[in-house]
Amino acid sequence: MATSSITKNFIISGQKQVEMFADAIEASANDRTPRVPINVTYLQGAEDILKFMERRKKADATSK
Repeated sequence: MATSSITKNFIISGQKQVEMFADAIEASANDRTPRVPINVTYLQGAEDILKFMERRKKADATSK
């Protein structure tokens, strides 16, 4: 798993390794995934959930 390597201990020794590590950290900080705007519906309570599910059923029925 990709995150399992985070828990490993590693040793950085020597000026060259320190610079390589710093460069890698800097490059990863600059290589951010752009945020993608999304539409969100917040549901509060059973009535909102029922209304949402009805709209979903109607949308599914029209897409078939």
